[in-house]
Amino acid sequence: MRDRQAVVIGGTGFIGRHICRALTKRGYEVLAIARKPAEPIPGVVFLPLDAVSAPSDDIARAAKSADLVVNAAGDSWEGDEASMTASHIPLVDRLVDAVATLPRRPRLVHLGSVHEYGPVPDGTAITEDHPTAPHTPYARTKLVGSRIVLGAADAGRIDGCVLRVTNVCGPGTPRGSFLGGLAHRLRRTTEDAPLSLTLVDDQRDFIDVRDVAEAVALAASSPVTGRAINIGQGDASSMRELAWLLISASQVPADLVREESGAVHSKGGSWTQADIRLARRLMGWSPKVALKESLHDLWAASATSSRPAAAAARTEGH
Repeated sequence: MRDRQAVVIGGTGFIGRHICRALTKRGYEVLAIARKPAEPIPGVVFLPLDAVSAPSDDIARAAKSADLVVNAAGDSWEGDEASMTASHIPLVDRLVDAVATLPRRPRLVHLGSVHEYGPVPDGTAITEDHPTAPHTPYARTKLVGSRIVLGAADAGRIDGCVLRVTNVCGPGTPRGSFLGGLAHRLRRTTEDAPLSLTLVDDQRDFIDVRDVAEAVALAASSPVTGRAINIGQGDASSMRELAWLLISASQVPADLVREESGAVHSKGGSWTQADIRLARRLMGWSPKVALKESLHDLWAASATSSRPAAAAARTEGH
C-alpha cells in the first residue's frame, strides 16, 4: 500500500515548514509548493509554483494524487492590501476550484486566523460561533478566504475545514513579527548598544508553531467538514510578559534593556483568547508546548536563522 500523499501550499514558510515535518512523521509523502525554495526538509519534495498567480489547472495537476491539501500560504500584517487580497481571496478561490475537480477528492485544511472574529472585549473567550466583524484588511481578506472554503464544503464541492489560528511563535518565527523582531534586536544588544523597548498593553493568545502543525495533522484525518475550529493556547498572555520571557531566554542582562513609557494598543485589538474546546472534542487536539519552552526554542533557532524578514513574513499571516 502506498503512503498517503499531501500537498502543502506555502510549504517553505514559517508555519508551512513545520506542517511538512509533522506530516512526514505521520507517513505522508509531502510536496511543498511555494514561490521560492528554502532549506530542504528530509522527505519533502519542493515544487516552485506561485500559487497566487497560478491557474487552477496548474494547482490541480500538482495535487492530482494527493489525499490531503493544506493551505498555509498568506500575507502578513505588514503586506499591503493588494497583496493580502491576492493571496487570501483569489488564491483560495482557485485552490478550491482545483481541489473540487480532482477525482480523488483530497481533504482540504485551510489555515484561517483568529483575527477574522475582529476585536472583542477584554476577557472574552472566543468561540467558533462568535460573530465575525474584522476591522483590518488582513483580517477581512482572511475571512473571505475562510468563507470560500466553508461555503464549498457546505455545498458538497470539497471535504474541508478551516483552522482559525491565534498568534504563532516558536522556532523560525519571522523577523517581521513582534517576537521574531525582538529576538533579532536582542542578538545585537551590547553594553555599547543597549535595547530600548516599547511594549503594547495587549494580552494575546499565542500558540507554538509545532502545536499548529500537529493540529493540521489531526485535522487531516478528523471527520470534520464545513467547520471552523479554533487553534490556540486557550489563554491570553501579556505581551510584556512574553517579551521578558524571551529576554530571559536570551540571557541578555536586564540592565541592558530599557522599557520606554507610552505603551499603546496595537491595531488588531488589545485582547485575544480562543476557546479551544471544540478542537479537543472533535480532533483530540490540545496544545503541548509551553510558551516558555516555545520562546526558548525561538531564541535558540534565531542564532542560525538567516531568512530575510519580508520573505519570512509572507507566509506567517497569524
